[in-house]
Amino acid sequence: MNRRYAIASMLATAGTVLSPNVGGAQSDFPSRSIRMIVPVSPGGGVDVFARLIAAKIGSQRNVQFVVENRTGGNGTVGGLDVHRAAPDGYTVLFHASTHNVAQLVMRDAPYDPVTDFTPIALAGEAPLVHIIANSRPETTIEEIVAAAKARSDDWSFATAQLGAPGHLAAIAFNQYTGLNSPIVVYRGTAPAMNDVAGGHVPMMIEAILALLPLVRAGSVRAVAVTGKKRSSLAPEIPTMTELGLPELDFDAWWAMWGPPDMPTDLVGKLNGWVNDAVAALAAEGRLNALGIEPAADSSEAFARFIVADRDRNAKLLKAANFEPQ
Repeated sequence: MNRRYAIASMLATAGTVLSPNVGGAQSDFPSRSIRMIVPVSPGGGVDVFARLIAAKIGSQRNVQFVVENRTGGNGTVGGLDVHRAAPDGYTVLFHASTHNVAQLVMRDAPYDPVTDFTPIALAGEAPLVHIIANSRPETTIEEIVAAAKARSDDWSFATAQLGAPGHLAAIAFNQYTGLNSPIVVYRGTAPAMNDVAGGHVPMMIEAILALLPLVRAGSVRAVAVTGKKRSSLAPEIPTMTELGLPELDFDAWWAMWGPPDMPTDLVGKLNGWVNDAVAALAAEGRLNALGIEPAADSSEAFARFIVADRDRNAKLLKAANFEPQ
């Protein structure tokens, strides 16, 4: 998407954070199944995308990926499993952008997501959508901002997880509109969006795939999608850029990491597998149905991307006086 390519261009001269080759890949890799750790519960967007990629690589390469859901610690339980694994390519992490901000939003994060993992491949991205409860009469971003400034106690955001793209987008929304609406952190997307649908919380920003069914059912109203480009899933919803908030260019994104110090030839092989699998899934229409845009970057470009993403979010959180929790 536009932001990713802008970031990559901006940092084109920067060094990468790829780990050095520490002995080379085994010539017979893989000789057994590969563990793909997914640090969230089964059935969510991260898990669905991970399993699609695992199955597609399996059919393309005759390689078995075993998806393991290791939940807890805001995603860090599964992350630690991979961080501590041997850098032999047989244990990888598949997670969303929340992995990249763990150290920014958690008081006692057990690792640095940027330096303590090997970036392998950015798999895909998707815009977010800003929804509002039907119990609210406002229908536009302009009306929401005006109402929230007039009666600030009546307004707040629900968010699915600390450090989730929707959480960061809500912080940015406050910052760029001059609001100070509280952000209520839930344990997952479902309870958060259900409270918005029930009118208990006025609004929410989250991945379009998760919230669009509520919009289509008439349970909530969509007022804008993040970013500069309308979503193919809901082209009738205007973008934040169109509505005068170009700073609200936020995506959900998903990627694969490995343990630290993975050999570069292993990283390159896995990167190619992911890119080929994602390209095939996109050609089959499997990603469009999820609202995901495929990514096909090198591991080096992904390494630059995560540094820029982390730095951007660090500046955003600092400007908002956010304290890790």
